[in-house]
Amino acid sequence: MRTAIITGASRGLGLELARTLVAAGWHVIADARSGVTEPGVTAVTGDITDAAHRETLVDRATSLDLLINNAGTLGPSPLPAVSEVPLDALRDVYETNVVAPLGLIQLALPKLRDSGGILINITSDAAPEGYPGWGAYGSSKSALEGLSRVLAVEEEKVTVWQVDPGDLRTRMHQDAYPGEDISDRPLPETVAPALLKLLDERPPSGRYRLPEWS
Repeated sequence: MRTAIITGASRGLGLELARTLVAAGWHVIADARSGVTEPGVTAVTGDITDAAHRETLVDRATSLDLLINNAGTLGPSPLPAVSEVPLDALRDVYETNVVAPLGLIQLALPKLRDSGGILINITSDAAPEGYPGWGAYGSSKSALEGLSRVLAVEEEKVTVWQVDPGDLRTRMHQDAYPGEDISDRPLPETVAPALLKLLDERPPSGRYRLPEWS
């Protein structure tokens, strides 16, 4: 049985990716701040910014075929302009969206190398594009994409994908637009199955949008 670790799997896209993989016969080890009770999922509750928690996640996997860094934080809501982003909040965003994923990657790489596995860093169109208010989150995803590109050329045995799921109807997206109606955005379960097509076709390391694989 193939094994995957997914961070941020208690709700939203992470939960749907976990369900999709389990339905396809994978064993999923799920990181989440709150409990995950999905059948076929080994839940490890904790904070991804905690080094001991990251070690526990990787230790749970005897072997590892797939790591999905999905956990993330938006930062202040409503979204402030760059000129008004509190620096402590910016540090928190980078700790969760950049430092923690890299810490987990470093721990997981030996097992991913052994399996010839896949690393997926979930990103956003706010990484390559400039949207008002998205300075903290978008720049953190830009940094994660930069790390991904370098990892792709450094790690010959591991496929590294930056995966943009598109705008989805999630709690994070609602927090970005408090009080607004976001019901026109698709639900995470509409794009999660595209992960299986990516895994089946296994394109080379690079940046991919899930809606284009649906």
